[in-house]
Amino acid sequence: MIRPLAVALLLALSLPTAIAAHAGPPVAATANEVDARFEAIYGKEWTWRQAQNGLGDEDSVAEEGNLNPRLPDVSAAAQQARLDVWSDVLRQLDALDTAQLSEANRINLAIYRAQVQDLADDVRLRGYQMPFNSDSSFWSNLNFMARRPMQTAAAYRAYIARLHDVPRYFDQQVANMRDGLARGFSVPRPVLEGREGSIAAVADLEDPAASALYAPFKDLPARIPTAEQQALREAARAAIAESVIPAFARLRVFFHDEYVPRARTTLAASAMPDGKAWYRQQIRRYTTLDLTPQQIHRIGLDEVARIQGEMDAIIDQLGFEGGSEATRFQDFLRFLRTDPQFYVAEPQQLLDRAAWISKRVDGQIGRYIGTLPRGRFTIVPVPDDIAPFWTAGRGGLGTYWVNTYDLPSRPLYNLPALTLHESSPGHALQAALSQEQEALPAFRRDSYISAYGEGWALYTEKLGKEMGIYETPYEDFGRLTYEMWRASRLVIDTGIHHYGWSRDRALAYLRERTALSEHEITTEVDRYISWPGQALSYKLGEIAIVGLRARAEAELGERFDIRAFHDAILAEGSVPLPVLEARIGAFIDAARAGEPAGGSPRAP
Repeated sequence: MIRPLAVALLLALSLPTAIAAHAGPPVAATANEVDARFEAIYGKEWTWRQAQNGLGDEDSVAEEGNLNPRLPDVSAAAQQARLDVWSDVLRQLDALDTAQLSEANRINLAIYRAQVQDLADDVRLRGYQMPFNSDSSFWSNLNFMARRPMQTAAAYRAYIARLHDVPRYFDQQVANMRDGLARGFSVPRPVLEGREGSIAAVADLEDPAASALYAPFKDLPARIPTAEQQALREAARAAIAESVIPAFARLRVFFHDEYVPRARTTLAASAMPDGKAWYRQQIRRYTTLDLTPQQIHRIGLDEVARIQGEMDAIIDQLGFEGGSEATRFQDFLRFLRTDPQFYVAEPQQLLDRAAWISKRVDGQIGRYIGTLPRGRFTIVPVPDDIAPFWTAGRGGLGTYWVNTYDLPSRPLYNLPALTLHESSPGHALQAALSQEQEALPAFRRDSYISAYGEGWALYTEKLGKEMGIYETPYEDFGRLTYEMWRASRLVIDTGIHHYGWSRDRALAYLRERTALSEHEITTEVDRYISWPGQALSYKLGEIAIVGLRARAEAELGERFDIRAFHDAILAEGSVPLPVLEARIGAFIDAARAGEPAGGSPRAP
């Protein structure tokens, strides 16, 4: 069970007012007119927003790919223009008489306004001046563009045009990073060592066809005539050779000669100009809650203590003694990190094991979720250029990436929890259901809210225990080490960015409490240092969902239906935690009254 302090802070202190009407003079109009006005506002802004983006991402499902011949304009002037648009949209939203909106549009407004506010705040605080971290980067994200489905020659020609636009795009990013360096707003220098490796991997290419950006041209659709296929391939190789590789080479020089030497030596976000305000904005963005760093730190400490007790109980169950009572826990972690029985020798073995776990989940999932997606997912290794700095795996629409780099750091006892989180019933399932909710506006189907998505995925790790996925106490300990990892993030993230922890202190905290490998511990702590706030979303989201389930079980008693409850959690797509609480409250009221809960993850 979640401790009362955590539940109180999450579900009482932060959530109640999110769907209330926002301040601003109401505009006299009928309910239908207000709905139409709101829908016109978000429809126009969403269309404009999509036109701003030439990259796409791993969750895009557009059949024709992106026909935009340019990458995004990320210049400071373009950022200010976007801020002007979003500020005007917020003014228009605040002028609506929200009491006249339909119930569906009140939910849409709560989600949409928070989304636009986050976008505006990030530009206002000039977050675009730090366009990478130790986990993700604008240069590596280009590869997502290569994964978008393309069926026509026009889509491929637009893609080639975007490859030729890489130099301009990189130059704008470099200009923004220089502005950030000038005011002390940068990724900390202590986590930059070796980060140019993914840049060098492209800058040093001799064969353009070896680039991940060339991959779409290796198997062109048969509908494109053979002669045109050959012309497209030649044009793609030329674009990579003439535009992409030289742009990466110049970026490497900037990174090595200018960015690293001038990057700040402090770690805390609060140490940067406007850093305290920026960190609070990042907390709100990723958690959808108005919690202080101090409150989050306290929740983390409580969760760490609770999980430690469960981990100790498994060590007792196994009869592990270790060197002494004082060192038993650390001795057990050392055993897990070094015993060969927990590791594989070949990358394919890890992929095969992940696939086997996924199929076992398939055999149970229908007992726990009523509405399942049509969409499926595949399992692939993390690309070589980013694998050294990525986490153990990542999941999304259609894909579960398993990191096969440095196999001695990829223990099998963690794999069931990882697979549940990243594939089904975690990210891959949730993303597919979200895309299939055709009745929802596009700004909801195609957007991701970290507190909800990561909270759900972490919750499914715990759900796997009910499903019988963990076959040994070691795998159950792996589940707990993953939960401890996420609880420790609350302590470490706030410890670094609010309390001024050192990197060594953060490394020691994670090392002493989890069975993560040393490689994972290092990459994870560097991620928290360079990406403030994001890591808080997992545990806070999971606490909220676990708390909502406990409330539903307590209030409904024998009427509680686990499949219906999970359908209600998934039915609205990715939503802020306050909206989720309100929707589950409505689900509980309907179930108590014997009425249909309402809402469907998919339009008929």
